[in-house]
Amino acid sequence: MQKLSLSQSLSQKLSPQQIQFIKLLQVPTAELDARVEEELEINPALEEGREEPEPQVESEIDDFGDEVTATEDLNVQDYLGDEDFSGYKMQGDGNYSEDEDREMPVAMQASLNDQLEMQLGYLGLDDRSLTIARQLIGSIETDGYIRRELDAIVNDLAFSQNIETDVEELDEMLKNIQLFDPPGIGARNLQECLLIQLERKRENDDEDEVIATAIDIIRLCFDEFTKKHYDKIIRKLNLDDELLLKDAVTAITKLNPKPGGVSGGLVKTQYLIPDFLLTNNNGKLDLTLSSRNAPELRVSQSYTDMFSAYDKSDKKDKKLKETVSFVKQKLDAAKWFIDAIKQRQNTLLRTMDSIIRFQYDFFMEGDETKLRPMILKDIANEIGMDISTVSRVANSKSIQTDFGIFPLKYFFSEGISTSSGEDVSSREVKNVLARFISEEDKKRPLSDDKLEKMLKAKGYNIARRTVAKYREQLNIPVARLRKEL
Repeated sequence: MQKLSLSQSLSQKLSPQQIQFIKLLQVPTAELDARVEEELEINPALEEGREEPEPQVESEIDDFGDEVTATEDLNVQDYLGDEDFSGYKMQGDGNYSEDEDREMPVAMQASLNDQLEMQLGYLGLDDRSLTIARQLIGSIETDGYIRRELDAIVNDLAFSQNIETDVEELDEMLKNIQLFDPPGIGARNLQECLLIQLERKRENDDEDEVIATAIDIIRLCFDEFTKKHYDKIIRKLNLDDELLLKDAVTAITKLNPKPGGVSGGLVKTQYLIPDFLLTNNNGKLDLTLSSRNAPELRVSQSYTDMFSAYDKSDKKDKKLKETVSFVKQKLDAAKWFIDAIKQRQNTLLRTMDSIIRFQYDFFMEGDETKLRPMILKDIANEIGMDISTVSRVANSKSIQTDFGIFPLKYFFSEGISTSSGEDVSSREVKNVLARFISEEDKKRPLSDDKLEKMLKAKGYNIARRTVAKYREQLNIPVARLRKEL
């Protein structure tokens, strides 16, 4: 006998307005222009310009504790895509007005691929060799390395270009490309990348003993070098001059481990646009939202008139019915977008205002030691919003103060108890930890155990594993790797 069981579950479905708001909230100010331009292009019912005042309508509070205008439910899939709106390129500079920023020339450079293609012209290759070289260049990743195996590229050429070749021919062509600028380009691993750069230096001065020693270190003692086992290097290379070893190591550390650059793609001069501006006017803190966060948008009057005319006409015409539905969807989408922009502004200001109140002493003086322990929940509780909403603001926004520009997540940190029973920010502990390490004897760097004892002597109750965690967060290696000759 088959049993029938019933179960009931409670799930929350986001409204189209909430979806619109969430996506816009996480867009940084620098990218908001691009997002607005995109919406203007896809929705003819949305226009630039100051919105006419509207009569008050009833509103409801959504699950984030934010006020949203009540509208008739429609199928969101008709006009709201699922695409992620993040990832637009940064443009402009927050120190300029919006008009000045739009006219500001932005420095551009050729992409890494373009630079390498230009240098191919100097090799005087025939068509077949040129195709092979371009396939290799196309396999170079954004950091400048070529990690795809050469035998796989042989297969790529056979299938895509109908060119029969072998690994030996590709290796010879790759050696030519590795002579291109920037030095180290086209390497298959870090060891080869450093050797290419050192060989380039040796070409300029083949008598340089320091560079010759550096080449021997990378070629013969690479593993020992990465682990800073200098004693093993001295024995393996039979070096009797410790100063020569030190100079060679210094020469290696000055090389570029990522010859393709950080982005490697289209290199563009970028400007940081703060989302908030905070000024201290004779002891009074004035907070303003960047004007870039307040685009002037309105619903098209012509589309509104069109809908009104269609709505009063004969509803039996199927084609006319479809037109009415389309116009209504575009009008609602335009209104939702404008509402979401306004809600974004309101949420940003409420969140930042709460952060300033919480960290008031810091914003008055700019003294890091004045920062209080503060977590997302503290702000969420104060402004009556969900933690995820505060997180979206904190993770992608910044504020310009009299002391510089700070990302909002800079102000959030856990608390650490001191021996006196007070709570201090983990950032304060990290600053003390970094100072201890910067002042240590590099020939005898401090272990995590020793650092733990030193911090406790200063009154910070902290475990050794927490010392290790903070050290790693500061990108400081373990004591053995900090050792210098």
